[in-house]
Amino acid sequence: METKQEVHAFSGAVQSKLHKASTSIFAVMSAEAEKHNAINLSQGFPGFPVSEELISLCHKYMKQGLNQYAPMPGVLKLREMISNKMKKAYSLYYNPSDEITITAGATQALFTAISAFVKAGDEVLLFDPAYDSYAPAIEMCGGVAIHINLNESDFSIPWAEVKNRVNHKTRMIIINTPHNPSGSVLSASDLLQLEKICSQSDIIVLSDEVYEHIVFDGYEHQSVARYPVLASRSILIYSFGKTFHATGWKLGYAVGPKNLMQEFRKVHQYLVFAVNTPLQHAMAEYMQCESNYTEVHKMYESKRNYFSSLLKSSRFKLLPCSGSYFLLLDYSNISKNKDTEFALHLTREHKVASIPVSVFYKNAPDQYLLRFCFAKEEHELEEAAKRLCAI
Repeated sequence: METKQEVHAFSGAVQSKLHKASTSIFAVMSAEAEKHNAINLSQGFPGFPVSEELISLCHKYMKQGLNQYAPMPGVLKLREMISNKMKKAYSLYYNPSDEITITAGATQALFTAISAFVKAGDEVLLFDPAYDSYAPAIEMCGGVAIHINLNESDFSIPWAEVKNRVNHKTRMIIINTPHNPSGSVLSASDLLQLEKICSQSDIIVLSDEVYEHIVFDGYEHQSVARYPVLASRSILIYSFGKTFHATGWKLGYAVGPKNLMQEFRKVHQYLVFAVNTPLQHAMAEYMQCESNYTEVHKMYESKRNYFSSLLKSSRFKLLPCSGSYFLLLDYSNISKNKDTEFALHLTREHKVASIPVSVFYKNAPDQYLLRFCFAKEEHELEEAAKRLCAI
């Protein structure tokens, strides 16, 4: 005798692993900027063209028929160019065959590294204000994000607190220099302290160095690669998009010792497998001229200086910016409203969009800071400054 099988209708009442997440602040503020016809200094993308030479090279390799899958680790000649760059800049050799992987942007590389090494219950130390993809990636892997606030005065790392927070559950420490959103940079002393804290442990360091070529005032970028002992436990993340003003191309790379890169690639191969082929060939040829990336800091330093000079007569207080293409402005002389509210007010009423810094924290201190991207054409910076000075 047949029994009637009960059919359960799908209700749609399901939750993803990130069900508490909301729309990214970058998407929100860019949408607000478009809606109110505001100058968009919020989302961190350059407002000027990519090199015509680089675009021509992309076209060249497309026309040559290099439009199918690249090798999983990336085009070898590009990995060789990266190896040469790392050796020349930081005096550490990374083998192109098994220590460098081309990725679909830096965010994918960060997610891949976290996914490869962080397991349920593992603790990952990160420093707030922090890039917004770190904590969600940790959560997706079942890890626990341990948020440590940077010192309010200068956004430096409180190393004594870091030492106290490290324990047997600590799987990874994430650092970011030059730092987004503050524009601060780590010193040689910082890297040596990190090296000391990690010694006698199996902690992996994930070093987000996407703004490596955008460092100002004669400062030398302190890459983890400069410290071989620290580098032996580290995955370093970089971005072609940030360096070559092509964020929409989503092209980056990760470097690390063979034993770590082997595990990184196990995740990478199932996440994206391979990355845009003609762009990789184009980048490899474009990097043959070293000044295409070693001189980019001069252009951004000029923009920082120009935008800062235009704002001198404003009621905003400018915080120091030693790297990246972001400038923090303190608006406490203008308003004591929460930064999220003031950012919306600034966008809607004064037509300049920015990012409230509190969104980069889990537990934000009482600050009145907005982040402005100065990677824009001069006329945009001039008009934005004019509007800000009128407040």
